[in-house]
Amino acid sequence: MSCVPTRTDDASHRPDKPPKNHPTRLARLSPASRFQRPHGPPSGDDSPFRIRGADLSASIAVFLIALPLSLGIALATGAPLQAGLVAAAVGGIVAGRLGGSPLQVSGPAAGLTVVTAELIQRYGWRTTCAITVLAGLCQLVLAALRVARSALAVSPAIVHGMLAGIGATIALAQLHIVLGGTPQSSAVSNVQGLPAQLRDLHPAALSVSVLTVAVLLIWPRVPGRAGSIVRKVPAALVAVAAATALATLANLHQPLVDLPSWRSHALPELPEGPVLGLLAAVLTITLVGSVESLLSAVAIDKLAAARKKPAVRVPRTDLDRELAGQGAANVVSGALGGLPITGVAVRSSANVAAGAVSRNSAMLHGLWIVVAALLLVPVLDLIPLAALAALVMVVGVQMVNITHLRSVKKNREMLVYAATLSAVVLTGVLEGVVIGVAVAVAVALHRLTRTRITVEEHDGVHRVRARGQLTFLAVPRLSRILSHVPPGADCVVELDGSFMDHAAYEALHDWQTSHTAQGGNVEVTGRAGGRISEPADETHGCCRPWTPWRNHHCDDRPRETDGHHLASGLSSFQRNTAPLVRDELARLAREGQRPSQLFITCADSRLVTSMITASGPGDLFTVRNVGNLVPRPGEESADDSVAAAIEYAVDILGVDSITVCGHSGCGAMQALLNSPPDVSPTPLARWLRHGRPSLRRMENRDRAWARISGRLPTDAVEQLCLTNVVQQLEHLRAHESVARRLAAGSLQLQGMYFHVGEAQAYLLTSTAEDEIEEVFDRVAPTPSPLEKSRV
Repeated sequence: MSCVPTRTDDASHRPDKPPKNHPTRLARLSPASRFQRPHGPPSGDDSPFRIRGADLSASIAVFLIALPLSLGIALATGAPLQAGLVAAAVGGIVAGRLGGSPLQVSGPAAGLTVVTAELIQRYGWRTTCAITVLAGLCQLVLAALRVARSALAVSPAIVHGMLAGIGATIALAQLHIVLGGTPQSSAVSNVQGLPAQLRDLHPAALSVSVLTVAVLLIWPRVPGRAGSIVRKVPAALVAVAAATALATLANLHQPLVDLPSWRSHALPELPEGPVLGLLAAVLTITLVGSVESLLSAVAIDKLAAARKKPAVRVPRTDLDRELAGQGAANVVSGALGGLPITGVAVRSSANVAAGAVSRNSAMLHGLWIVVAALLLVPVLDLIPLAALAALVMVVGVQMVNITHLRSVKKNREMLVYAATLSAVVLTGVLEGVVIGVAVAVAVALHRLTRTRITVEEHDGVHRVRARGQLTFLAVPRLSRILSHVPPGADCVVELDGSFMDHAAYEALHDWQTSHTAQGGNVEVTGRAGGRISEPADETHGCCRPWTPWRNHHCDDRPRETDGHHLASGLSSFQRNTAPLVRDELARLAREGQRPSQLFITCADSRLVTSMITASGPGDLFTVRNVGNLVPRPGEESADDSVAAAIEYAVDILGVDSITVCGHSGCGAMQALLNSPPDVSPTPLARWLRHGRPSLRRMENRDRAWARISGRLPTDAVEQLCLTNVVQQLEHLRAHESVARRLAAGSLQLQGMYFHVGEAQAYLLTSTAEDEIEEVFDRVAPTPSPLEKSRV
């Protein structure tokens, strides 16, 4: 059974065939005698001398997107069109080889279009190339200082506002070319000149542009089976090809691409101009390019992790190495007369979607750009400039992302977004980002200082409400309001905020202790009314569940035998939890149970199924027994209760999946290892007979041991716990109802292992019966809503 691990910690070993000796002697053997080198799965970071078919096909798909976009971005900046091809080639080859993100594709990006256009207009093209080289050197210095992760601290509202402002500026400039005119020097001038441009339309340019935009919008939406086939060809390539065919066949007279001879290609010169202006230009290219590249790399990591096929492990991005790769690429691109380079989300996403598995795809795409620049010049010279302008205009409009806008609005950062967008359009990229940061800081300070604290009395209970963040600035108001609560009264303190600093905590805690000592009762709750802390009481007999349970240290306290602990827990449920779940449980009572999966796990008290699966009432149909065992049907002493639960879940409830979950330190597995085969027939011994096939499976010299993702099992007990999960899955397949649903393809089986001490879950990623190796794969945390909004 072969599964794909996600970690490579100590991946240089693999469990070998276990010896014939009794399993209890296994734990005393040295690691060298028990394990051998593993047969790991293919890695995404492969040798540069071996090219997989997936990388080859992905590189062609990315090349077909990058070629027209590179020309269009060069046109939008006012640089020589060849500069876009140089940047695309260098971005693919240099950044692809040296960068830290295996699947990110770098090249000229729309995010730097406005900055580059301004630099070309102010300093000329050759000086702009020198500025690109200096920006690349700055990126190399920042990578050496290992500050790449600091770029992720920028507020998403600022990043999205910056991109939206750049997109709006690009769209306004390219709209003039689409209409057959010439763009002005700024976004404001482009808006002011738009009425005159509308009065002086050029039909040839307009027809080519309309066709380009129409194809770009319609191509991804072609329905049916034909649509799934044609969408394999990039929309950008189809749009530009259609516009070129129209211009050629209709003999439309309009400006075309004109790639001059490479012999006359312009190279950089020593920068000339005010020193402060040049430093600001270098800083702008460095910051904007670095932030865009790093955020794009993080987004591509998430896309690659969510991809189901191909099942190849791709290493996560090394952000400092990625920044160094971008710096090296900018140095080379500027020295060769190319545009500034960043990681490009559009091409990188296409690379992931096309199935790339290593950095060879990006490098090959750069090689195809070189081939096209040298051999396809006559074909490229047929492309109308209006088609490229329309392509870049659509890209600019798409940079004003509605999804990002909704995320910003949801997080109440519209002011920061709007300020950054407006400032970028009106003043420039660097100035706009600085203004956005200033507004974000001002908003954060305003939220920290805006705290509303009120108190009201109802039925003898004083309710203190604190709306906003509790910082040291709010301590005087908090203390004054709390002083209005009479000594000995019942009080509820409701905290409606996400932050409380140390000063506010001390003030609240000291008052709470004092008020309780005077005979009062204090309950501190959150926004939903759930209790979040208890009065400090050194004589408290036992820890409360959940939130205070985080610091559970009651092992040294005397056990309560009078049922008081159970009654206390029930009382807590009725008071705190029942009001929150009553409506949902009432709905389930009306509709009946419809769980999505059967969960078979151990009866161990440390295994809290609802907690580790983040499930609630009605989600899981759970069967718990000693050792998470599934007896084979028809065996002597078979347990009908487990078989009955399986039949009920599969045939009546119609669950979609069955999970067998083992755990570390399982007492049943320890008993199996330590008890002789002829043990007295006690009820526990009779039950553990169903685990002996797992023990035999582990002792089988013809099988490799089950492995836990990227590391060796710590001892024989853990090895048996892992093997037992796989063996019980085989027992499941022998049940008639399960076999029938598996044959119909309507049921899935999955194995799971929970390490109690690490609070880490592992999933068996494959359950094929004809394989010989089992690997449990670590479950990584999923992105938070904020991280998803950045993607």
